[in-house]
Amino acid sequence: MTKAEVISEIADKTGIEKADVQATVEAFFKVVKDSMSNGNNIYVRGFGSFINKKRAKKVARNISKNTSIIIDEHFVPSFKPSKSFVQKIKNSKKIKSEVVS
Repeated sequence: MTKAEVISEIADKTGIEKADVQATVEAFFKVVKDSMSNGNNIYVRGFGSFINKKRAKKVARNISKNTSIIIDEHFVPSFKPSKSFVQKIKNSKKIKSEVVS
């Protein structure tokens, strides 16, 4: 499902105009990106957490040149779903029928 499809579905279910829904969705993503880039995690109860994960400094290899590269410590964005979200997916009959097919 694309962002446009999500916007259309929200507009259909709520009766709000697509332009307003699009502005809201875009604003949500902007807040998430800005907050996470400032080092803040975002916790949405019943849905999940958007967190910054720390990757430690490590030595990697460039196998084509046979040299070592040092990769500095850095952070990557990550999403951790809530237990209720995970349980809903596990119990979904529609997903189970697609996996079996």
